[in-house]
Parts: sequence; C-alpha cells; structure tokens
Amino acid sequence: MKKWHISAVLAIAILVTLGAFTNGSSGPIAKPDEGFKNLKVLPKNITDEQLDSVMANFSISLGVRCNFCHARKADTTKKGLDFASDKKDEKNIARNMFKMTAYLNSTYFNWNNSTRPDTIHYVVCYTCHRGGHEPDAKVFLHQIDSIEQMHRKNRPH
Repeated sequence: MKKWHISAVLAIAILVTLGAFTNGSSGPIAKPDEGFKNLKVLPKNITDEQLDSVMANFSISLGVRCNFCHARKADTTKKGLDFASDKKDEKNIARNMFKMTAYLNSTYFNWNNSTRPDTIHYVVCYTCHRGGHEPDAKVFLHQIDSIEQMHRKNRPH
C-alpha cells in the first residue's frame, strides 16, 4: 500500500508540473505590466492557474506552506506575504533547485524517446524531497548500494 501511495503522489506531482507549463491553459496570460513581479526562473507570461499549480507542487513535495519561501509584507499593518520579495534564502534555493531539475531532465532523462519502462521518466521535487523540506539521503542509500554492487559484479576483472 505504501508503494502505491508514493507512486500516486509522484504521478500527481508530475501531472501538476507538466500541466503548469502547457500552452493549452484556458486561463488568460498575464500582461507584463500587470503580471507577476520578480519572476527569475518561471516564464514572465505564466498564468495565475499555472503559477498556483507550480507552487502547490512545491508545497506538497516539500511538506511546507507558502511562508517557508515567501517573507511577510514589510508593512506590518498589512497581513499576508510579499511574494515579490527575495528576503528569504529559501526562495533562491528553490529557484536553483528548479533550474537543477530542469537540467537533469533535459540532460539525462530523454523520456519521450525511451523504450525502457524501468527508466525514471521525470525528476520532480518529490523525487528527492518525499514530503520533507530537506531531502533525506538515507532513503536512497539502499538503492545506491544495490546499484554499486551490480556494477562491481558486472565489471570485467
């Protein structure tokens, strides 16, 4: 049951991420003058729906809420978060991780042309984070060990 649950969450995360970047969205594209401020990695013309989808994926994958990356408004008389602010280091870390996963997917995972069903098709935040704000390497140690043992066994002497 646990494997099914992890697979289901991973599948949802993949669908959310893929859906966030399709051009078939029915929502209007934000105009630059009224669009989002301080987008450095995400497309400037991203829709509200697409941005919400990406942020929901981050939230689910890391088990955090918006205030994990976004600072409160500087004006203490107003409630809410200042989404354009870069005051929290976590926001820049998220940007770098987003770039990293895009690089990994484009460089190492050619899932459109793969004929092997056992290959990883897509790296998303949940792939490593698994619901925690910091990835837990212990989760992967048994997989790394088994891969290393397989390579040692198959290595010519």
